[in-house]
Amino acid sequence: MKRIFGFIILILTVLCGCSRQPDPPEDGKVIILLYHRLTAGEATGPYERSVSDFEADLEWMNENDIRIIDFTELEKIIAGAEKLTTDAAILTFDDGDHSWYTLAMPLLKQYGKKATFFLWTSKIGMNSFLTWEEAELMSHYMDENGETPFVFGSHTISHQYLLTMKTALGAGAAFDAYLDEELGGSKRLIDSHIHGSVQAMSLPFGDGAGDADIISGALRNGYSFIRTSEWSAISTTGADLFRLPCLPILNNTNRDLIGDYLGR
Repeated sequence: MKRIFGFIILILTVLCGCSRQPDPPEDGKVIILLYHRLTAGEATGPYERSVSDFEADLEWMNENDIRIIDFTELEKIIAGAEKLTTDAAILTFDDGDHSWYTLAMPLLKQYGKKATFFLWTSKIGMNSFLTWEEAELMSHYMDENGETPFVFGSHTISHQYLLTMKTALGAGAAFDAYLDEELGGSKRLIDSHIHGSVQAMSLPFGDGAGDADIISGALRNGYSFIRTSEWSAISTTGADLFRLPCLPILNNTNRDLIGDYLGR
């Protein structure tokens, strides 16, 4: 009887050992969200987002466990130095609207979120744009963890269609000089006003995504990232840091679209 009982125990042990182990958790996905101008009331222009909708976006990401990261963290994730176990988003803003200071920053502080702001430098201080003093104050803000969550990038000096300028100037020395001014000049100007240093640029109108001369110009002028306007989430394996897609958030964008792009 003892032999039979022992045999049964042995069989059960083998069967348990051969049972299917839980699958390892899948890597999360990353999406870059692109905002432009926030409005205190109802958003009317296509590139506007009401502050109430922006706050609802932040709450939705909290409720859906979407971690807010920055471009430096994205680089570590893609390189395999950091593992992403949940979906993540990078918050970006283009152009330089004054609402960044009056509406976006207070909410980002309230929710403890970081963001990257791309400046159209020739417009700073004009009309409805930020002043350099405001950009400086934003960049120097330090949260309770001792981090500076508001980072600035370049949207070039004059916000022109880069491929149109390439056609007009011709590929070669003239276009390289133009890029050195637009990319390098804007970076130097922003760097002179902010805490830290510009690492990322966003393409005006999304023009020139993947262009070898533009990428070369970005590298030559000290950039590590290019955000395009191509609509997509980011694969954390093999993503091109100089052709990063995004999801533009417009005045009528349903926030569930963020989940759709993340495959939820």
